[in-house]
Amino acid sequence: MKIDILTLFPEMFDVLKQSIIGRAVENKNLQINVINIRDFSKNKHKKCDDTPFGGGAGMVMTPQPLYDAITSVKTRQSLTILMSPRGKTLNQSLVKELSEESHLILVCGHYEGIDERVSQLCVDKEISLGDFVLTGGEIPAMAVVDAVARYIPNVITSESLKEESFSNFLLEYPQYTRPQEFKGIKVPEVLISGNHKNINEWRLKKSLKLTKKLRPDLYKKYKKQKNI
Repeated sequence: MKIDILTLFPEMFDVLKQSIIGRAVENKNLQINVINIRDFSKNKHKKCDDTPFGGGAGMVMTPQPLYDAITSVKTRQSLTILMSPRGKTLNQSLVKELSEESHLILVCGHYEGIDERVSQLCVDKEISLGDFVLTGGEIPAMAVVDAVARYIPNVITSESLKEESFSNFLLEYPQYTRPQEFKGIKVPEVLISGNHKNINEWRLKKSLKLTKKLRPDLYKKYKKQKNI
């Protein structure tokens, strides 16, 4: 998969060179290009924002630099996504859907947002992390890259994707590792029993309990899915 990230602050994306995402890029399982929108500005000072028509606080990203930046990488196979508070809330189902694309263009808005005409001309989908506002689209774009990359072959093991939070509307069961006792708290006996049937039953029971307690909305969806 190829991901182009369009931003006014490319240095923020150095974090994607680390850990699992960094290895995925090194191993050529994933291609990430960070593009500076300012490079496309025709203003001699590389200005990319101006005051909004109609008045109001803040600045708005001007259309020309952003439009030219998008069209410089957009093809028929591209899906152009604007990170926006008004977008569809990101969830695991949407992440899986995005992972099936061959080319994502992530547009990071800033200030009070982007000129609406760019949305009309270039944007295919708008995505939000939730009902809150950030200073820009950079952090949401990082979240999309990280979540989507996990579904790209050879980035992480397929086994890791089978039983995790939000799969089948359940939160993941509690995890333990060595030592078997820490601060007086012991690892549940069933996990060191070697009985995989009992372990699986324990994990499902704990997933159900956690989901019912912490995310009753997901628990209701699980019950509906299972016709319980």
